[in-house]
Amino acid sequence: MAYSFKFQKLLELKENEKDQSFAEYQHSVSEFEKVAEKLYESMNKKETLEKNKEVKLQSGMSVQEMRHYQQFVTNLENTIHHYQKLVIMKRNEMNEKQHDLTEKNIELKKFEKMKEKQLEMFLIRNKANEMKEMDDISITQFMTHGN
Repeated sequence: MAYSFKFQKLLELKENEKDQSFAEYQHSVSEFEKVAEKLYESMNKKETLEKNKEVKLQSGMSVQEMRHYQQFVTNLENTIHHYQKLVIMKRNEMNEKQHDLTEKNIELKKFEKMKEKQLEMFLIRNKANEMKEMDDISITQFMTHGN
């Protein structure tokens, strides 16, 4: 008699849900990394621009150039602020996906543990049945040949 887990379909469904949740988590991590990289690049540009502005101020710079630099810095600050909001949003999204993945993993582990215990019980019952059959065969042989 072969073993079959009575919740096999449900186990497979839980595995698929976990795999889907993992894919969503990976995607959210990727999006977070992209946005964080853009934030880093923008902050780097601002730092470089401010260093260049300091050097130009030392050597002399026209008012028009100062306005141009200031406008550019203001635009970069707006961009940085935008990316900071996006990073926070993507981090929260990533944390949600991680939480969902953890929940799916826990559910899957419960079903795997249930399957493991049922298989163990099946094997114990199967072994007991085999022993009973062996006893019956031994008794039958003893009765037919022993007397």
